[in-house]
Amino acid sequence: MLQVQNIEKYYGSQNNVTKALDRVSFDMADGEFIAIMGASGSGKTTLLNCISTIDTVSAGTILLDQTDISDLPSGELAQFRREKLGFIFQDFNLLDTLTIEENIGLALSLNRFPPRKVRQRVQQTADALGITDILDKFPYQVSGGQKQRAACARAIIAGQSLILADEPTGALDSRSAKNLLEILTHMNQNMAASILMVTHDPYSASYASRILFLKDGRIFNELLRGRRTRSVFYHEILDVLALLGGDVSDVI
Repeated sequence: MLQVQNIEKYYGSQNNVTKALDRVSFDMADGEFIAIMGASGSGKTTLLNCISTIDTVSAGTILLDQTDISDLPSGELAQFRREKLGFIFQDFNLLDTLTIEENIGLALSLNRFPPRKVRQRVQQTADALGITDILDKFPYQVSGGQKQRAACARAIIAGQSLILADEPTGALDSRSAKNLLEILTHMNQNMAASILMVTHDPYSASYASRILFLKDGRIFNELLRGRRTRSVFYHEILDVLALLGGDVSDVI
């Protein structure tokens, strides 16, 4: 579903060049939940930005559903994002002037879906995430947890191929973070969502099925959860983070 092939990313001028990504390669299958970890400056956000088409690679290719997004014409990028990519932001980015129903269905409306079909798809997605009772409310009228679910519904509403989450729990307290991670797990296991999440937090990463660790722009290590419990997986993550820089606090 996603193929990242030998990508490189450089920043700076001719006399002062920084190599943010150094020949990074990995594949992601349909239905996977992958976390990307690494210390500040390791390249994890740059990698996510390149996959999300927010930034472009300096070399290499990124294929999503057989489309080379590293070479996609600028005129096609906006439509590609709406149809193929779902985004979950730290602050949810719900529009206060739209109802929850309108927020969730926005991507479909922008893609000129018939209103009846938009309402039907919103109802189905909201039902799966347990928020049908707040569809007529505005974001300021609902709880933080309900905003989380609405943001997740919006990310998956159009049948997007890939859900991208950049530090989604970074601004949340521990209870809200756990709720969001459980929603992501539900989306992955019950709604066939493929999720790629950047996080600095080992607890959040322990919900993923596979973790890629970046160091100095390269993949340093990889962990597969397999049949292990999340608690065991969490402690294995801590061990790798300690190897990354010798000080887990640099990453956590």
